[in-house]
Amino acid sequence: MKRRILLLAAMLFLGAYQYASGQDLKLNDREYFEQQGVNVLVYNNLFTGGFNDEKNAGIELIHHGVRTAQGGAVRLSNTPEQWDLVPDILNRKVDRAAKTVEATLQYKEYNFDSRVVVTAKGKGVEIAVYLDKPVPKELEGSAGFNLEFLPSQYWAKNYLVDGRPNLFPRYVVGNTVARPNTQKPKQYKGYVTSDDRGTGKFIDPLPLETGRTFLFAPDSPERMVRITSPDADLMLFDGRMLAQNGWFVVRSLLPAGKTGKVLTWTVEPNAIKGWVRDPNIGFSQVGYLPAQPKVSIIELDKKDKPVKSAAIFKVGDDGKATKVFTGKINTWGDYFKYHYVKFDFSPVKTPGIYYIQYGDTKTNNFLIGEQVYSKITDATSDIWIPIHMNHMFVNEAYRVWHGEPFKEGYRQAPPNTDHFDLHAQGPTTDTKYKALDLIPGLNVGGFFDAGDFDIETGSNISVVQNFVKTWESFKPQRDQTFIDQKQRYVDLHRPDGIPDVLQFIEHGTLNLVAQAEIIGHMAQTLSNAVLDNYHHLGDAASLTDGLPYNPKLGPYEVAKDGRSSGVKDDLWAFTSREPELDLRAATMFAAASRALKGYNDDLSARALTQSKRLLKEATALLANQKQDTSGRGNAANMATNLQLYIATNEKQYLDRFQELLWPSLERNVSGNLLTALDAIPHLEASYKEKLRPYVVKYKEYIGGLEKDNPYGVPIGLTNWAGSGDVMSFGTTVCFASKYFPEIIEGQHAFKATNYLFGAHPYHNYSLVATVGATRPKAVFYGNNRADFSFIPGNVAPGILFRKPDHFENYDDWPFLWGQNEGTIGGNTAYLIFGSAFKNLVK
Repeated sequence: MKRRILLLAAMLFLGAYQYASGQDLKLNDREYFEQQGVNVLVYNNLFTGGFNDEKNAGIELIHHGVRTAQGGAVRLSNTPEQWDLVPDILNRKVDRAAKTVEATLQYKEYNFDSRVVVTAKGKGVEIAVYLDKPVPKELEGSAGFNLEFLPSQYWAKNYLVDGRPNLFPRYVVGNTVARPNTQKPKQYKGYVTSDDRGTGKFIDPLPLETGRTFLFAPDSPERMVRITSPDADLMLFDGRMLAQNGWFVVRSLLPAGKTGKVLTWTVEPNAIKGWVRDPNIGFSQVGYLPAQPKVSIIELDKKDKPVKSAAIFKVGDDGKATKVFTGKINTWGDYFKYHYVKFDFSPVKTPGIYYIQYGDTKTNNFLIGEQVYSKITDATSDIWIPIHMNHMFVNEAYRVWHGEPFKEGYRQAPPNTDHFDLHAQGPTTDTKYKALDLIPGLNVGGFFDAGDFDIETGSNISVVQNFVKTWESFKPQRDQTFIDQKQRYVDLHRPDGIPDVLQFIEHGTLNLVAQAEIIGHMAQTLSNAVLDNYHHLGDAASLTDGLPYNPKLGPYEVAKDGRSSGVKDDLWAFTSREPELDLRAATMFAAASRALKGYNDDLSARALTQSKRLLKEATALLANQKQDTSGRGNAANMATNLQLYIATNEKQYLDRFQELLWPSLERNVSGNLLTALDAIPHLEASYKEKLRPYVVKYKEYIGGLEKDNPYGVPIGLTNWAGSGDVMSFGTTVCFASKYFPEIIEGQHAFKATNYLFGAHPYHNYSLVATVGATRPKAVFYGNNRADFSFIPGNVAPGILFRKPDHFENYDDWPFLWGQNEGTIGGNTAYLIFGSAFKNLVK
């Protein structure tokens, strides 16, 4: 009996040991710490400074499938903003034996280095900061270790500080102090994120709480995290005091005058015992045609055992659901972090309301019917696009989306100016205008780029081309927008007797022709002069004061006649000449001249004149430059010559197009095939036959995508998600199947719609805030982003890849542009894809 008791005790001890070991964080093959339900990444994603919003880097916590913490690093302020300095990561060392990841961080602006060592310690990690030299005197009281937590995952949850209970606020409420600007740490490239209104002081948030032990979300096991420090106070800040995209920040200051191991934290994320991520059942939230392929792609935790079958239920007239189909689950395999299976329910063809049941998981309802795709572009063309018309007052029923922006016009950007939006004015202006001269006539037409209010010339060129392609290919007669260029007034949902797309072409061309005629070539951008304007949220008309800047006036002073002010808020034109951009503009002008003929003949003629001029001048400029090895110049030149041939029927343009086309297809068939297909209606039959082998090659590319990922579409793995690649793929398939149906099956286009409308990683929400989607994303990035809302018709960049293996798309936090920002280029690419797709399914 005694032996049996000892044996039982040993077995219980061993079981407890195995359970404890199973709950410990391990350093995995992808070089991050992992246990089921918890991933701790250590500088797998690095800070970049400037344009990156810096909420995607440093030490990161993926907690039960959601990235809830990031930014772990030595930082120089309580609540860092986008343009605050970030450390360079000089090296990253992984020691598997010691279970550590170490990185050396450097602020070269201050000659300040630190080492951060993260070590697995039971269920958590120890984070230690080492200094070989003391904190520089000018950073004492500023340098500290920060870790930031996602507000939307914590607001309305409780936290404890040394046992004291509190509640995370839903909206930012707290205290700040105003400090002299001399105490503010430097910002990226000397930029200043705020307007101090002449006070010479900056805002510094005060901590919400201070202590040695923090327990976050004890009332929510999936978000519970314990942070302790034996040698420094922990402070909790709310970053939203300075910027709406700020996170909750836990911070400890580094001690002055010390070296060696100067700071230690222990971070213990709770792991729910036996937790397995719920299946993500991917399907089209817009629905399906009766005859189309219907395949649900189901994303599973690798610990989840796939079930053998799934079922389709039909909701009847009486509201009761009846099982109408059961199908086998087929394994696709692993793709990065998760395992994927497929459920083919193509035999279900009867129109009606349905849902999918997979194991214990039930989806929301979706439709099967002949008209499910008929409205997929309406919200984009009726609402999102006209809202983004610059230099216009835009009204919708009782709502004003924005007043008329930038009445004061645009000024010449000074030479040698680095811009925070990755533009630069070179050593000269490349124009007849001197620094800060007003360039008259540019405040007409054009479209806001995205969540900001600048006119990105390259994007606007693509936009007009997308409109022209939509117009010439499908002649959409939809008219739901009143547009008056003389009144500079737009009213949504009010027909004016003119097809909207034609008016959009006109509006975009007005600004771009003005650039070519007035500047002499294309500007890089028409954008903000000061950073405080660039991150403006709200009505575009309130971004500036509407009055030209007068250097004779004092700051914020208004002239007695009310016609000028001392506010340096006028937008600038960045005019350094880029021949490739001129070539792209020449392409667009040639296409626009055709579309506008008969509607606005004067603008049509002006566009054609600029197309020919810019092609000639840009070609000569490129010939004098070093050889372009990227192929971008050739691609632009190729498309320009095609569009000019279509517009003029002059053989010289056709010859040059063909000279450039075939080598471009050899280099990159997937990127250049669509341009080649555009030429088919305008050339002889022999051209189409010569193109045939490249279409076969494109078919092989499609087949390769099926093997690459379970969705069979190109999935981008950069810091801008891949919806644009998916739409380009779908558009190419639509036109390739039109001209070569015996090679390219049109059904491949359904992969693109399925992906956009819900069959993708992370969640199954439609990435388009579109009419017809049962469950579109709830929040998007735009000038509305602080309202946690969406502008109808917006298309999100999509599912963002975070190294080394995590996909995400927040639906409760709009501020990450790489996954949630709708752009004018992306949304008009969706318009051409949606139009081509609707034409295909007819």
